Amino acid sequence: MNKYCRRRSTCRLCGGGRLTAVLSLEPTPPANAFVTLSEAATEQERFPLDVFFCEDCAHVQLLDVVDPRVLFENYVYVSGTSPVFVKHFEDYAEQVLKRFQAAGGGLVVDIGSNDGTLLGVFQRAGWRVLGVDPARQIARAATQSGIETIDEFFTPDLGRAIRDDRGPADIVTANNVFAHIDDLAGVAEGIRELLADDGIFVFEVSYLADVFEKTLFDTIYHEHLAYHSVKPLRGFFARHGMEMIEALRVDSHGGSLRGFVQRKGGHRRIGASVTEMAAREERLGLDRAETFHAFAARVEALKIEFSGLLRRLKTEGRSIAGYGAPAKATTLMYHFGIDRELIDFIVDDSPLKQGLLTPGLHIPVLATGAISERGPDVLVILAWNFAASIIARHAAFRDAGGRFLTPLPEVEMV
Repeated sequence: MNKYCRRRSTCRLCGGGRLTAVLSLEPTPPANAFVTLSEAATEQERFPLDVFFCEDCAHVQLLDVVDPRVLFENYVYVSGTSPVFVKHFEDYAEQVLKRFQAAGGGLVVDIGSNDGTLLGVFQRAGWRVLGVDPARQIARAATQSGIETIDEFFTPDLGRAIRDDRGPADIVTANNVFAHIDDLAGVAEGIRELLADDGIFVFEVSYLADVFEKTLFDTIYHEHLAYHSVKPLRGFFARHGMEMIEALRVDSHGGSLRGFVQRKGGHRRIGASVTEMAAREERLGLDRAETFHAFAARVEALKIEFSGLLRRLKTEGRSIAGYGAPAKATTLMYHFGIDRELIDFIVDDSPLKQGLLTPGLHIPVLATGAISERGPDVLVILAWNFAASIIARHAAFRDAGGRFLTPLPEVEMV
């Protein structure tokens, strides 16, 4: 396609070539490609957002692959700025340690470790920790804070090098990153190489069942190449000498899958959760392409409802701002046609995004103090998965007559 984007022709889980297009969203720039004010006049390149269904293994995925160096080396998302996610990772680590009765002292490696929020919890519990993340600035900051982080992409060679240097890992984690990787087969091989014989791999990804049931189309963007469900993953891990032993649904990001994997033939029994979730996916029709054609029709209905409401509010003379500049906001704003004519500015809690302009549409991102300074009538909660905490923290805005508007999972005015 061009030097920054290529289209693959096979399924990244099973290698099959029978791929059916099921959803086409508006092309966008990379979802985290924020720019400075000096770059405002520069038009950013947009890439396709077409979703395909594998007729061989039922995996749902993007085939257009944007160069990961473009997406991740200058990443601007950090977990530690969200109190909700800090608590999430605290509970996550506690559950892993309790579930597997793991004693301290061993090695935990986090792939896509970001600012080290999760590893910090394991470290405080007495574990040796190591992060792997290609976002150079974030990796350096994590290392300086005491969470050693290798600023590279995880590969089989790196997995072997870590094992040779530090010994096998008792726990390997990959959170909101196992959907970001084109060469999932290579990463799976690297994880198997790195894991101790009785080690455990834990991953968390946006769950396709939640995306489908709640019409969470905005979780589809170029970083997210894969939209995971249990049935295709179970076969994938088996082909790479591992086995999925538990599958849990968790609330993060509007609905996520937390999977637990061991080396094939490990001593832990395969839990009933794996077969139960795979069976439920079949009942939902996630193994059929026509299910996602129906999903595409629901997305279009939401587009008409939400964009129509915003335009009516604007016609009534209401001033509108956004709250949160997560990656998914790029998909939502482009597909729903929400631009600077509809939204005046966006506030975000992350200092890394404040003072920048949103990808492509170039809407200003400001600190949250702009809410009281500029006094918009309506705040569109683009970070809708944090809607409850955002509304609670900004009760003064509501008490002063302001209104919150959420676009998903359903259009709702508060």
